[in-house]
Amino acid sequence: MTQLEQARNGIITPAMKYVAKCEGIDPEVIRCDVAQGYTVIPANVNHKGLKPKGIGRSLSIKVNSNIGTSSDYTDLDQELEKLKVSIEVGADTVMDLSTGGDLDHIRRTLIKHTTIPFGTVPIYQAAIEAIKKEGGIVHLTEDGIFEIIEKQAKDGVDFMTVHCGITLYTLDKLRRQRRLTDIVSRGGAFLTTWMIYNKKENPLYQYYDRLLEIARKYDVTLSLGDGLRPGCLADATDRAQVQELLLLGELRDRAWERGVQVMIEGPGHMPMNQIEANVLLEKKICKGAPFYVLGPLTTDIASGYDHIAGAIGGAIAGMAGADFLCYVTPAEHLKLPSVQDVREGVIAARIAAHAADIARGNKGAMEKDNKMSKARKRLDWERQISLSIDPDRARLYRNQSQPKTKDVCTMCGDFCAIKLVRAYFKRR
Repeated sequence: MTQLEQARNGIITPAMKYVAKCEGIDPEVIRCDVAQGYTVIPANVNHKGLKPKGIGRSLSIKVNSNIGTSSDYTDLDQELEKLKVSIEVGADTVMDLSTGGDLDHIRRTLIKHTTIPFGTVPIYQAAIEAIKKEGGIVHLTEDGIFEIIEKQAKDGVDFMTVHCGITLYTLDKLRRQRRLTDIVSRGGAFLTTWMIYNKKENPLYQYYDRLLEIARKYDVTLSLGDGLRPGCLADATDRAQVQELLLLGELRDRAWERGVQVMIEGPGHMPMNQIEANVLLEKKICKGAPFYVLGPLTTDIASGYDHIAGAIGGAIAGMAGADFLCYVTPAEHLKLPSVQDVREGVIAARIAAHAADIARGNKGAMEKDNKMSKARKRLDWERQISLSIDPDRARLYRNQSQPKTKDVCTMCGDFCAIKLVRAYFKRR
């Protein structure tokens, strides 16, 4: 039985107990939320050594790191380093988006070294293999897609992005409106190309029950992808995006009925004033299913700093009820991210998640900040560094500029406000 099926039967699984312990809440709360579809625990039965994470209601907001090769760069050692850094700086999950090299070997190697939940986008491999073997994406077969999905599930993939909401109907909606950036989802573009050429329905939608069978067999959490997500602010919350979301709500119900865990993916690029409405819309249409957002990026002109634009949007989305933030790196829209880009992307998303956790009153979030405030009042620099979201960066800055008096910093020096007030109260 899947985590969802066991939860429905009143069973508190080891994964639920582990998540409850990490979150500091009652395991029964986890079980109830999993049973109702408000929370997912991506935990493939074949992923050995996994330390489960819970994503959803009543839990801290989680952060995902994307890694993977491209057709231009296929250095597996670098991807392993990105994986290592992602885990070190606190990513809760990681996704392999590889499109270059031996994809099976890359995925299996990364899973072997991964203790956190591991995700993929199976249509990438299916499309790339069709190009290599048949000369084009359009020659991909329906069976070929599901064979890749089952192979990845068998390897231990915990959650998969599947673009089931792009259909002939939703594409027609897209055609009838004018978008600035059309389709920016790579998986969505692969499927759209195939559908238009072959004049056939999206296999992931038409044969959705086949997808559910595979997911249930290995307890793979389905992340229903937003292939029509907006790729710029001007396209946000348009008819195509909302039409796809409506369909994802229906597919969420079908998955839940079959005992398959499911979460919903969201935009994308979005003005700040539309973010809350989008979160509320997803929660209503998809009956409280966990919401997984990319960013959202709150401006289109932050090239080189998109991790900041994404963190702003992520904090707003998290405060409004989003459960899962996909990081954005400084390299977004420009190049394959480096190890350092991955590090900065995870940290930025973690800051956004933590800020939103505080705003939501999530258990233990404010306590961390209170500890930092007490350490600052004591001028306890070692404690401040250890409590930082990125202790290495904090220590680097501290060591780069040493004060004459060790209990202050070089910003204020002898005029440190905390030290002056402390001395005044001592004299009194």
